[in-house]
Amino acid sequence: MCRACVSPVLNHPSLFESPLAFSGLSIAPTRRGFMAMSTAALLGAGLPAIGGGSARAATAEGTIDTIFKGGHIIPIVGPSSAEAIAVSGGKIVKLGAAADIMPMATSNTKVIDLAGRTLLPGLIDPHNHTVLSAFYLELLTDVGYLRNKTRDDLIANLRLLTAATPEGAWVMTSNFDNLLQGGDLSRAELDKISTTTPIFVWYTNGHDACVNSAALKAAGIHENIGELPGGGRFGRGPDGKLNGLVYEEMAILKVIKPGLPKITPAIAIAAVSKFMQACAASGNTLIHEPGTMRSEWIEPFTKLASQAPLRTSASLMYEDMKGYEPYRKLGIGPKATQFADSLFTLYGVKLIGDGSNQTETGAQTKPYLNSTSSGAPNFSAEQMKEMVAKVKAAGLPSLIHCNGDRAIDIALDAIEAAYAGSTELGINRIEHATMARQDQIERMKKLNVEPSFLMNHVTLYGAAYRDQIFGPERAAFMDPAGACDKAGLRFTLHTDSPCSPIGPLRLIRTAVTRLCEIDNSVIGPDQAVSVQRALEAVTIDAARQVGQPDRLGSLEAGKEADFTILEDNPFTVDPAKIDAIKVSETWVGGNKKFG
Repeated sequence: MCRACVSPVLNHPSLFESPLAFSGLSIAPTRRGFMAMSTAALLGAGLPAIGGGSARAATAEGTIDTIFKGGHIIPIVGPSSAEAIAVSGGKIVKLGAAADIMPMATSNTKVIDLAGRTLLPGLIDPHNHTVLSAFYLELLTDVGYLRNKTRDDLIANLRLLTAATPEGAWVMTSNFDNLLQGGDLSRAELDKISTTTPIFVWYTNGHDACVNSAALKAAGIHENIGELPGGGRFGRGPDGKLNGLVYEEMAILKVIKPGLPKITPAIAIAAVSKFMQACAASGNTLIHEPGTMRSEWIEPFTKLASQAPLRTSASLMYEDMKGYEPYRKLGIGPKATQFADSLFTLYGVKLIGDGSNQTETGAQTKPYLNSTSSGAPNFSAEQMKEMVAKVKAAGLPSLIHCNGDRAIDIALDAIEAAYAGSTELGINRIEHATMARQDQIERMKKLNVEPSFLMNHVTLYGAAYRDQIFGPERAAFMDPAGACDKAGLRFTLHTDSPCSPIGPLRLIRTAVTRLCEIDNSVIGPDQAVSVQRALEAVTIDAARQVGQPDRLGSLEAGKEADFTILEDNPFTVDPAKIDAIKVSETWVGGNKKFG
């Protein structure tokens, strides 16, 4: 069973109110209809349809709308700094010395004094499961490590949640981390909290959960239940009785359905709106959704994106790539064109090469620590070559999820056979590339393939990789950004939300310090990079990996006026405190979206 990053359970049609009809869209929930339902709810009436005119307000020719000055303006490419930057019609007109920029102001120009703050190109998360994250946050209470550092904290807070839960309702929680919060939970442990209120605790890996006896009873789960179609199953203890552990989609669905409210339009509005606002507040001006976007969701999502506080972008799954056909005229990959009246673009095709290192399902060339298992790829080398060849034939770039080095070998073989080093169709990406080897980094460089690192692996799981999963030597080379930098291989940083917390500043901090928060150890100091390089990974390089380097990612004349304004300068603060810098404002296309 594939244990990739994001569980599909919250996509299931049985969790939604049906049918839904908004803005002339009649959407009956199918297994693939998750986003169509959720975003149709956000559309309301009267939003612009795809193909309308430009959303940017007309600006008189030759006038300057806004000038920013009085702070640290960091272009990322070109000059190391500028004193002022001028914006007109949502685009950057000029940056440089204040003496050159200020004479451009007219009586209608708004002059913004940064008052010592730092203005950067808008920060980009190139791998963020936007809508799934929204529903996790809206429907479930986060009991993960960042909120409950010890097992005692977790149990105490579950008790508080249970006490506050009305009679007949469930305690529904998520993000429990068995690696960081004391190992697996059990039915017996949760029964000590309550035998009358159903309790559901979803693991952060999305594929496991634990419930108490009251939840099993309320869900109609009997002791003689066997394996379910699709591989779902219920764990058993040494005595053969159900121990409360729940594995994989169909089993989790059986226990989650009676505990969740039906997902209504109002819930959808609240969920997606709040999550996008949170991403903007963390400093993002663009988030890319790889593989959890479905083709039938594109049109309603585009309308949602017209009112979003940041840009959105997406890639479709391999099984769904024919869904790109109606949108070819808009451009996909490196020729991606922003949808009219929206802030949405399309990029490539996602394939999933293996599972997760945390659950030891990532495909490795060597066994895991104290184990004979090396994990297994989801596809053979021949199958992957055939799939990637079809992506290439469709004129699209490939984004291949690979946590283990064996999976990376298979992916690179397939990319080399199909693309032969060409980037004409866009940058081919290795998603996560957690355990990439030195020779694979050199091969990626030769093939013009780029990795995108889930750098929060280091800060959250570095100690576990070292002590439990891989051993010190292999763990020191996890997420090897430093080796990429030395080899001249460009890379990006991402959160993979909901698999780790949103926020680009945490990614930058970890890439620079390699600090593991769990025990304050440094994991692979040789793999640290400079602040400049880490910032490039969430600006210009991230823009390139979603097909928009000519529009986004740096402060240059003619590019979109997307800015992230910070209260302090990441180049001058203690590197270990970069993630504590307050995000002051975000601007998208010359309009302030947060702050």
